[in-house]
Amino acid sequence: MSKSVLRAALLVSSVALIPAATAGFAAVDVDTYKELDQFMNVFERVRGEYVDKVDDKTLIKGAIDGMLASLDPHSSYLDARDFQNLRTQTDGAYGGLGLTVSMEDGAVKVVTPTEDTPAFRAGIKSGDYITHLDGKLIYGGTLDEAVDQMRGKAGSTIRLTIVRPGRDKPFDVTMTREIVTLKPVKWEVKNGIGVVNINAFSKTTGESVRAAMVGIDKSVGGRPLGYVIDLRSNPGGLLDQAIEVSDVFLERGEVVSQRGREKGDIERYYARPGDMAHGLPIIVLVDSGSASAAEIVAGALQDQHRALVMGDRSFGKGSVQTLLPLSDDTALRLTTARYFTPSGRSVQEGGIKPDINVPQLSDPDYKDKPRLREADLRRHLINEAKVDDSILEDDATPDPRFKLTAAELKKAGVEDFQLDYALKTIGRLGKPAAPAPALASISPKRSR
Repeated sequence: MSKSVLRAALLVSSVALIPAATAGFAAVDVDTYKELDQFMNVFERVRGEYVDKVDDKTLIKGAIDGMLASLDPHSSYLDARDFQNLRTQTDGAYGGLGLTVSMEDGAVKVVTPTEDTPAFRAGIKSGDYITHLDGKLIYGGTLDEAVDQMRGKAGSTIRLTIVRPGRDKPFDVTMTREIVTLKPVKWEVKNGIGVVNINAFSKTTGESVRAAMVGIDKSVGGRPLGYVIDLRSNPGGLLDQAIEVSDVFLERGEVVSQRGREKGDIERYYARPGDMAHGLPIIVLVDSGSASAAEIVAGALQDQHRALVMGDRSFGKGSVQTLLPLSDDTALRLTTARYFTPSGRSVQEGGIKPDINVPQLSDPDYKDKPRLREADLRRHLINEAKVDDSILEDDATPDPRFKLTAAELKKAGVEDFQLDYALKTIGRLGKPAAPAPALASISPKRSR
């Protein structure tokens, strides 16, 4: 489309809009179309005078990406490839390393490694920077290019150069790609306590958690002493699955509310009768990698006084993204609402503050490891109601419970201090297991 034709189309659109609006809105429309005219001036100059010939589609996509990037870190345009990646994240599998990454000032930064993947086993940590892939500098490239290089055929190897804050020099890590199957839930019984590890909130997470609860009862042949719900390094996912998971452990009450631009644009979600945890003690583990849907679950159980939250303060992503289709294979992922816990708290920026702060002492890099959170992201939404904890005086007295070193814990056979502390706490709170009713009589809630 030529510049003159596009300008004419814009003028026709403005003429159609202005009569139906007030004079004030008409003035705004005229100013808007003047800006669009300026955009066309830039577009024509770039396509006509840039040193290399540039495809029009590339220029337009770049303009769209730039517009959405100016809003917040989570709104984006999804082309056909992005659409496929989104489907993979929610219900697929891929050959790769198991990393969630972001772009920061041209550098690829690790948000979190997925548990039981090559990256997790290699010791990659949240806050690490990836500078080279197989010796080639990736700084200044796009995030898609970096992700494409890290994914690949299962069995093939790749060498990552890592810059870790707190270490003097970069170091290399060589990993073998695997088929990363996104298993959202794993469970086990430790010391008579059910441990439910939720890694992501994909389309089957709620169903998998209910199956885990039934499996735990069957494994112990009765009731466990209690449950540990492990949401650490869980980057979130689907809102409806966060509601379903919360519903598993709640008998009644609000789970979460989401509020849009207008005052009356509020949706509330409630638990239905039936607590599959039988009223037994629950501890929820969170850390700086627990985000979004994971924070909804932690916040709901905390506000409803159904669980103790332990670990580190969570990521602080309190916004809801809606997928708005634009065509058969493109869409707009747009931030359309903020979510609030049952007590009316927004976790945006501040995150979920644990009832008991438990450091991960078994990690030798714990003290020096950077914590990437929502408040560190550029253009993040501001939480005007966030409590300023800086006005409170810090108690610098070391907690006598948390003096052991990583080496001492390893010698004592403790590989995961936060989980170990949660299990011992449940052991003190729990009662001896009681006989359970016949499994046939257990009627888990149906999915929404």
